[in-house]
Amino acid sequence: MSLKAPKPTLTGQRIKTRKRDEKERYDPTTFRDQIVAGLNEAEEDLELASKFLIQSGSKLDFRRYAEALFDVLITGGLLAPGGAIVTESNAVASKLCVFETEADVESMRTITCVLERMIRQYKYLEKSLDDEMKKVLMFMKGFTEEQRTRLTTATYLMISSGLISPACLSQIVNEHLVKDGLALEFAHKLFATWLKDKDFPSLLTSLKKADIDGKLMELFPVHKRSIESFESHFGDLPAIVEFQRSNLSRNASKELKARMKKLFQNEASSKEMVQAIKECGEKNHVDNDEITVLLWSAMMKIEWNKKDDLLAEQTFAHLRKYAPVFTSFATTAQIELLLLQKVQEFCYDNMNFMKLFQKMVTLLYKMDVLSEDAIISWYKNGHVAKGKSVFLQQMEKMVEWLQNAEEESSEEEDEEEEEEEEK
Repeated sequence: MSLKAPKPTLTGQRIKTRKRDEKERYDPTTFRDQIVAGLNEAEEDLELASKFLIQSGSKLDFRRYAEALFDVLITGGLLAPGGAIVTESNAVASKLCVFETEADVESMRTITCVLERMIRQYKYLEKSLDDEMKKVLMFMKGFTEEQRTRLTTATYLMISSGLISPACLSQIVNEHLVKDGLALEFAHKLFATWLKDKDFPSLLTSLKKADIDGKLMELFPVHKRSIESFESHFGDLPAIVEFQRSNLSRNASKELKARMKKLFQNEASSKEMVQAIKECGEKNHVDNDEITVLLWSAMMKIEWNKKDDLLAEQTFAHLRKYAPVFTSFATTAQIELLLLQKVQEFCYDNMNFMKLFQKMVTLLYKMDVLSEDAIISWYKNGHVAKGKSVFLQQMEKMVEWLQNAEEESSEEEDEEEEEEEEK
């Protein structure tokens, strides 16, 4: 029996690592050099370049080096933070990339076709290209004007062909791009290129998907956010200007509606209401005709009594209370006619009010909201189709009375003039 002491041993579990499980060192520089070498060897042969990229996907780790791959295909090299292209001593730039392609659509289509063929083969690269475009657009300050122009054309082609999602466009309203004027520069070039090659509806669809269709004014610095500045900058793109005008009008209407709703809920006085509505209208450049229509709609959105006799009493009291507000905005016969048409439509759409139409018009006439000229004009040819036979029949006697009163007044004026001449 041996009396030798046992040799000391290490405690714990010993794990063996297989060679295939050892993580390869991340080396985008070597990857770049391999891609650039293959692309430059293909020179301007697009078929050869596409074949090289597709074959490289099975040899090189495209999934791991997707960012480096798209850096090369867009800028010609690797991008450092901020947008500078890495240029160490032995770095060679790719001649086949967005930044080395002419900015016209047909020339740029060559590089986007190469991208499309590669992604068709390796579908997992779709998201990587989306992420790349978001990054590249954020880095625009680090590029030259020529590079930004070429990037704009490529962005148009990739979005319009479905190669990338329009979501990347949300990056252009970033504060630092707006401050440096790069957001405006990019947007104008993109819109101009798109509208020259395609139509406005397709551009609008992409802007909506990017959720910036309502943020075009944010392309301008805060102190320049006005419709005048917008029209001045995008004056050569009338479709964009018209869309922005409509957008502002819709937003103004929403704000005015909200303001009116609050005023009616708080039962503001006529004086308070007129002042508040005028301020909001002037701020948002809303005309009196639109204010009048919105005011009528807001005023009539209350809970009405369902009993006929009580409904009539409630209606006339409501009109008497707020009629003075309308006199401040229904300032022309044309606006009065528009208001009268809205009253007609309201009574038709709310059947309980059909019998009250003539009495409502009479009350608005007595309170100087509607003039006899507007009422007669409505009766002759200014009415709308909704329930016209019923409403015209109700108004027949009143219109006759107004016309007779107008004739009598005219005769009296003529007699007075004759008497003055005789004197």
